[in-house]
Amino acid sequence: MTDTLETTAASVPQERRVVTAIPGPKSQAIHERRLKVVPPGVTAALPVYIERAHGAILVDVDGNQFIDLGAGIGVTTIGHTDDAVVAAVQEQVAELTHTLFTITPYEGYVRVAELLAEHTPGDFEKRSVLVNSGAEAVENGVKIARKYTGRNGVAVLDHAYHGRTNLTMAMNFKAAPYATGYGPLAGDVYRAPSSYPFHDGLSGAEAAKRTISYLEKTVGAADLACLVVEPIQGEGGFMVPADGYLPALQEWCTANGVVMIADEIQAGMARTGAYFAAEHFGWVPDLVLSAKGIAGGLPLAAVTGRAEIMDASQPGGLGGTFGGNPVSCAAAIAVFDQIESNGLLAEGKRIESVLTAGLTELQSKYPVIGDVRGIGAMIAIELVQPGTHEPNAAAVTSIAAFAAQKGVLLLTAGTYGNVLRFLPSLAISDELLADALGVIDEAFAAL
Repeated sequence: MTDTLETTAASVPQERRVVTAIPGPKSQAIHERRLKVVPPGVTAALPVYIERAHGAILVDVDGNQFIDLGAGIGVTTIGHTDDAVVAAVQEQVAELTHTLFTITPYEGYVRVAELLAEHTPGDFEKRSVLVNSGAEAVENGVKIARKYTGRNGVAVLDHAYHGRTNLTMAMNFKAAPYATGYGPLAGDVYRAPSSYPFHDGLSGAEAAKRTISYLEKTVGAADLACLVVEPIQGEGGFMVPADGYLPALQEWCTANGVVMIADEIQAGMARTGAYFAAEHFGWVPDLVLSAKGIAGGLPLAAVTGRAEIMDASQPGGLGGTFGGNPVSCAAAIAVFDQIESNGLLAEGKRIESVLTAGLTELQSKYPVIGDVRGIGAMIAIELVQPGTHEPNAAAVTSIAAFAAQKGVLLLTAGTYGNVLRFLPSLAISDELLADALGVIDEAFAAL
């Protein structure tokens, strides 16, 4: 086992390397096969086919090495093929792969629930249910809130993204491409204005007052089961709400018997320099949804929250065949251990410092960069028509394409497609960040 881990690490030196065209001939050949068997609805942002990875580097089948600034959209937060996670998975696979926790349970599920109770915000008694994906966590969070309150209404915010299942499609702010042609969608979903300081200029108190007023007028608290909020909006463009916004919404929810749910699927699990992003805002939500980075690349998600809310569901009402799979649980336990033993929360703050400084310097050179924002290893730049707040999606497309040709993987985001988001793993070095920023500087100069 040790030899395998050492071989993986040694075969992926932490450096950028471009040795063929992007995509290379082997990737192009696999892509031709893909087009015959995979529908176009499953898109390929960059059709290079990855063969192996370690730390912050992806290696494709042609031998090109990419600096990964996306981490599988926030999944491999502690690094690709982290040694401890790989070892835990290998050991667990040899012992037990599946029984179904609701039939014959196992300790790993319990341990993950204990760790979530310990690390999610709030010092009250908590329970967790483990599921497979972020969208499934959202669905279960809403289901639990409806059961507890006896109400139907679900409130979400402008620019939100929550998934591609039927209910979560209805909860997303942007219909295309996630919901186009897939109706009818779930009902009783209501959308309210969010806090978006770059565009609205409102204080946290002012933005909260606007959100609450809208909900009271369009839904009415008496019919509202829950308000689902990303503490830092992901697909919407990494909007960081104004100070005081989230606690004010929580205060209103508590006063009106509404369950407030933190969708921490992208922002949680140490990405922002805290276990969960809500901590940065002094927000203690009723329920917390986690996924993506929780299991180091394996499928796992969770709903964690106040015991009285979680306990409202009847026996058999929660669960699923693969939810809390033993192998995924072993990986999650290793992730929690790595965050603690290696001080990875500090790494998030280090990455924020390097990225924010580098991107702010680029902003001073290129007026197309309207805003630099984010927390920890979750940073974004919003591109605009210079001198305005009008979105510049064409520039984002150009920058991402240029960077890819140079061996830097960038993700795009934003309701209007005009945001570049940086979601590197906590394993990325300052040297790799500096190299990537140099490539991005070249990309802006080439606009």
